[in-house]
Amino acid sequence: MFFFDTTRTRNHVETEIPESEWVDRARKGDEEAFLHLAVTYRPRVWSTASRFARSRAELEDLTQDLFLKIWKGLPSYRSDAPFENWLMTVTVRGCYDFLRKQRRRRESELLVDPQEGRDAVDERSDRARRQRDAWEKVDLLLGHLPPKDRVLITLLDLEEKSVKETAQLTGWSESNVKVRAHRARKKMRTIHDELGLDS
Repeated sequence: MFFFDTTRTRNHVETEIPESEWVDRARKGDEEAFLHLAVTYRPRVWSTASRFARSRAELEDLTQDLFLKIWKGLPSYRSDAPFENWLMTVTVRGCYDFLRKQRRRRESELLVDPQEGRDAVDERSDRARRQRDAWEKVDLLLGHLPPKDRVLITLLDLEEKSVKETAQLTGWSESNVKVRAHRARKKMRTIHDELGLDS
């Protein structure tokens, strides 16, 4: 079974070979070619996955699972569309699947910003403390949303994707994205009030 080391950093590779050639080789089962693509796109996949994982270990597992999905899905890739678009679509849909599987287990959990360690120095600035508190509130609210809504809010508001980009990544229509996003934001405001969270 293919395994991609999610902690691996980019090494020197043959840059004169066009990406389409790397993709073609990977589609034919060349693991080294796929590794080249994985190392190239790891930062984007990792960044997207980090919006959904709650710990470093979970993030590494999710990233590994996403690269396995990409590896297994390569035969379905059609070269008439940019490879990066296809790869990010698989990534976003994989994150959505991850959220659906994890939802029940997570309903009572509260995520803290992975950048903020539990043993962080108490003398942190007021600004840093406010940022941490805001992050916790946002994640608490997101945790109360169904997976589809959480994916939409993450893409639109945290990743700052356009409605069109979000529709392409999720496979949902633009009108569906707009309607669901509107309802999700309204739901978040209601939950915010019900939980008595400060603005």
